[in-house]
Amino acid sequence: MTQATTKSPFRSALASVPTYKAGKQPAATSGLTPYKLSSNEHYLPPLPGILETLAEPINPANYPDPSATALISALSDYLQVPNDHITVGAGGSEMLTAISHVTLEAGTEVVYPSPSFELYAQAAALNGATQKPVKLTDEFKHDLPAMADAITDRTRLVLLCSPNNPTGPTISKTEFDEFMAKVPSAVLVVLDEAYWEFITERAAVNGLSALNDYDNLVLVRTLSKAHGLAGLRIGYAVAQPHIIRQLRKAGIPFSVTAPSQKAAIASLERIAEVLQRAQTVAEVRDQFVTDLRGQGWNVPDAQANFVWLPLGDLSTAFEDACVAQSLAVRNLNDGVRISIGEPEAMERVLQVAAEFRQQHYPTA
Repeated sequence: MTQATTKSPFRSALASVPTYKAGKQPAATSGLTPYKLSSNEHYLPPLPGILETLAEPINPANYPDPSATALISALSDYLQVPNDHITVGAGGSEMLTAISHVTLEAGTEVVYPSPSFELYAQAAALNGATQKPVKLTDEFKHDLPAMADAITDRTRLVLLCSPNNPTGPTISKTEFDEFMAKVPSAVLVVLDEAYWEFITERAAVNGLSALNDYDNLVLVRTLSKAHGLAGLRIGYAVAQPHIIRQLRKAGIPFSVTAPSQKAAIASLERIAEVLQRAQTVAEVRDQFVTDLRGQGWNVPDAQANFVWLPLGDLSTAFEDACVAQSLAVRNLNDGVRISIGEPEAMERVLQVAAEFRQQHYPTA
């Protein structure tokens, strides 16, 4: 019997959807401790009390609180904004996905920097929207004037990332305000501040403060980075209530588990320690940048918990050199992102970088 020819059950938009690729695990090399520096995870151990919170008994047969009432209340106290200005989800990724769902569809446009967080392109493509990536400046920063020029009457969403993942620089308050003055009020602007706790640049925009000035702004943050809770998947969005109401429609029910909610509350109760640890990471980062620049590398301003090496066509070769030393870094083809990790890991990367530079840039 000949099977009838059928059309594909899949949406045509999927043809342009990139698959998100997580950071690779380090390869095992005899005599070397492997280090994963490819996923921007926190290298310090969990804060005191977090593991104890996770060990508290729960009934796994019961759903978690779908409204995350206690967690939103804790975030409200911490951020000093009303509860109806906040929604939570399974990491900042769910927040970004929900924002894309409520704004984008076929015939609409989204503007975002490139390179930046890979999920931006994926979420846009899944919703059938036209993607308008705008190349970064020579300093690896957002080209905000060009991004403003890219906005048309079909643009629904603009995505900003400060500090930018994977390159590291922030957006200054002055730059941000000048940009927002050019954005139509009907366009939603997302400020992705997944790494804001690591910022030491005083001129950087503070998304929480900016919310007071712009009704079309959504702030996205996460507990995956500075809080060290990446495995528990907790992120949140802050915006005016009319935006939050729409985002709650697009969120996945029960996506933040009961243990995750409890751990998040416990971490927020230790926010001073969280911020202090973030500054410890920032100090290691700054020294790492200084050491790389001392070798002759062109390292952009680093304000998160990672450093960007703009290697161009040599990115894969550098990744291979790291693999040989049991180091996993994030190869994004036009450069390599290196997360801040243990002291031994940083020293080993510096050794790889020095040898690589002598080999590939002998006259530099």
